Amino acid sequence: MTVTVFYKDEVIARGEPGAFTQALRDLGPLSRSSDLLGFDDDTGRQVDLDLTGRAAPRPRGRPSLGVEAREVTLLPRHWGWLSTQSGGASVTLRKLVEAAMRAGRSERDCLDAAYRFLTVMAGDRPGYEEAIRALYSGDRENFDALCVLLPTAVAEHARKLAWPKESL
Repeated sequence: MTVTVFYKDEVIARGEPGAFTQALRDLGPLSRSSDLLGFDDDTGRQVDLDLTGRAAPRPRGRPSLGVEAREVTLLPRHWGWLSTQSGGASVTLRKLVEAAMRAGRSERDCLDAAYRFLTVMAGDRPGYEEAIRALYSGDRENFDALCVLLPTAVAEHARKLAWPKESL
């Protein structure tokens, strides 16, 4: 996961969360905790920033390998198909999930990420609602025009989330 960190509407860090922990701690005490916000670069969701620098304790057993058991409910025909696959149901499901993840995010996922980000960073600013309507209606020209009302770093990050292929 990569994260983009904003301090008072400006990007101050981008990358793996552990890579900039010290720099964030060096900012010193904040007058408002809402001045320092981090966002997941894939989903646009706000993330908690761990400024302690401590690694989370590792759980015992199989979870330390990254395996997590959960319930999956499928129709009998799906279970039948999975049982014919080499490696069994778990291996096949992991392969299907990995393939979907490699295929990348859908256009809707990208727009939703931009929406979540803008709701936090610009939800109380002029033009927010109109910008969201333009975002979802595919009116890129109007969206860009409304982004002029936002801080530059916020507008640029919203565009990067909404249209990641154009940001490369």
